[in-house]
Parts: sequence; structure tokens; C-alpha cells
Amino acid sequence: MSEQMRIMRSKELPEELRDRTVARHRPGQGYKKISAALKVPKSTVASIILKWKPFGTTRTLPRAGCLAKLSYRGRRALVREVKKNPKMNVAKYRDILDKNLLQSAQDLRLGRRFTFQQDNDPKHTAKITKEWLHNNSVTVLEWPSRSPDLNPVEHLWRDLKMAVHQHLPSNLTELERICKEEWQRIPKSRCEKLVSSYP
Repeated sequence: MSEQMRIMRSKELPEELRDRTVARHRPGQGYKKISAALKVPKSTVASIILKWKPFGTTRTLPRAGCLAKLSYRGRRALVREVKKNPKMNVAKYRDILDKNLLQSAQDLRLGRRFTFQQDNDPKHTAKITKEWLHNNSVTVLEWPSRSPDLNPVEHLWRDLKMAVHQHLPSNLTELERICKEEWQRIPKSRCEKLVSSYP
């Protein structure tokens, strides 16, 4: 492969080249002939033609949605940070139960007669989680493995995700702060409605 072909693959194709490719293809010239005439890889010719056919243009069209706040490098840094310091593990999960489960049951006026639902995530089935639930007399709904997702909290996660997405956090600290703020904004009536919608 020539140096010129390698350069063509590695950067945005010039508009003039795209136009010349389409101009040669319109009367029926094949990919191989266009590739040889313009000194570009056949895959580049195919890519240009495949973009031109459905849209009628080779111009870069505006994309739907808002522009990303994080660069590619920033997103990779964020992923590395989350991998180094996960947001959830068994100890954190048990701590969440300890601080929130019984209080939430009280706030929702469920008393001590409620059934707690969780799936078979390893954090949920860990020994320390089971011990905490047993020691606090929490009845847990038996959850079969490979069951369909029937957990109402999944709808809340979606609500939270949509709300957080509106803010477009630019770093991990901002993400955590926005998550907490938006979680607090979810009304209790939304939770009650989700729970009552399940048989």
C-alpha cells in the first residue's frame, strides 16, 4: 500500500476526492477502476459510495443530540478512574442497606412486614449481605437465576440516568454530585406507583 493510501485512511477524506469518486461511479465505473484512477484504497471508494447512496451527499451531516462534553481522552480517563475506584462493591452495598433499607420502609409506612426484592447479583448474595438481612429480620423475595428483569428500581435507574444526562457532567466528582441531587428529586409517589404496578 502506498504512503498516500495510508494517509487517506488515517484522516478525513478531502471533499474534492469524495466528489470525484461519486462522479466516476455515477456513469457505472467500478470500485477497482476508481481506486486505481484516484490512487485510494478500494475500501475507501466503497465507503464513500455507501455513504453517498442513502443520503445523496458525501458531506458530513450534522449528528443528532448535543455535543459531547468529554473528549475521547477525557472519557478514557473517567473509565480508568471508575475501574480503579468502583462505585459499588459488597461492603458499599451492605452500607447502603444499613443506612437506608429500614428507614425507607419506615418512611413508606411499611412497618416491619415487607418483602425486600433484589436480584442474584454477587453483592446481593454475598455472605455479609445475607447475614445483615438475617440479623435485621428482613424477608427477601426468592429470586430465580436467569429470571426476567421485573425489578421496579430499574425504572428508577432509567429516570436517574435521563435526569443526569441533561446535566452532562464533565468529571467523576460532578457525576457523583448530580446523581445524588437527582436521586433526591425523585418523588416518593413515583416509587409508590412503580411498586403498585407489579402484581
